[in-house]
Amino acid sequence: MKLIGFFRSGASYRVRIGLNLKGLTAEHAFRHLRKNEHKAADYLAVNPQGLVPTLFTDSGEALTQSIAILEWLDETHPTPSFLPKDPLQRARVRAFALAIACDVHPVQNLGVLNKLKAYGLDEAKANQWAKETNYDGLAACELMLAKEKGPFCFGAEPTLADICLVPQLVNARRFGADVSGFKRILE
Repeated sequence: MKLIGFFRSGASYRVRIGLNLKGLTAEHAFRHLRKNEHKAADYLAVNPQGLVPTLFTDSGEALTQSIAILEWLDETHPTPSFLPKDPLQRARVRAFALAIACDVHPVQNLGVLNKLKAYGLDEAKANQWAKETNYDGLAACELMLAKEKGPFCFGAEPTLADICLVPQLVNARRFGADVSGFKRILE
């Protein structure tokens, strides 16, 4: 396998965590997001969105979108599983993971911050946007975990929820969001 990502990309980080939890290795290649290497024609030919990550399977198929890649990894390498067996708990794990991957991460990523700046928001205000977005999203996630027992988000084993949470905490801290009050998340 070959993973194309970027060191600071939360979505790439998710896939790296997933590969590590499965005990899988991949060759790593990088597209520097600040240098717009992900928008080069050769990369757009394999990932038309021009986003990272892209995972090339051993057969050479290109997979995009971190959640789709993680689900593929889980389906092709079922142990350890990223999702609980109980359907209700699976839905809760997916809801938590998607809250981060679809609602928090995209609106504070580099592409959105660059758009905000292009529309006239200065860098300090764009970073404030990212800080508040991270905080608000993690506050909702904290409530989603309020009745769950650990040590991981949804029990004794890491799940898709944990895979999504860890990189988002990194982003939140990078933008200066005070996460100290999120006791359950920090467990």
